[in-house]
Amino acid sequence: MIRRYFKRLLIKNKQFLLEQVLAIKGLMQLLMKNRNTGEKWTKEEKKEIKRHLRSISKMVPVIIVFLLPGGTLLLPILAEVLDRRKTIRRPVLQPGDDPKEPISSGPKG
Repeated sequence: MIRRYFKRLLIKNKQFLLEQVLAIKGLMQLLMKNRNTGEKWTKEEKKEIKRHLRSISKMVPVIIVFLLPGGTLLLPILAEVLDRRKTIRRPVLQPGDDPKEPISSGPKG
């Protein structure tokens, strides 16, 4: 019930939110990381998302919910509302890949 109400609030402000998110370089890609790759956001990524959302929340108060303790748990709802695609893009598994393992974005180092 709360999820539906919150989602409705986001949908009401979707166009404005989308413009604001797209205006911040890299924020849309970061928000869509979970939907596109299935990987979870790192602590640093969550901090970066919150920093950007703090500035957007001055114009769209509903965003303040993400800044509250535990607000990052709601980030998938924001990503879902702002996603302009009709279907979720999931990477194609190659033979030998474990579907339960998160997909890495490449070598680290």
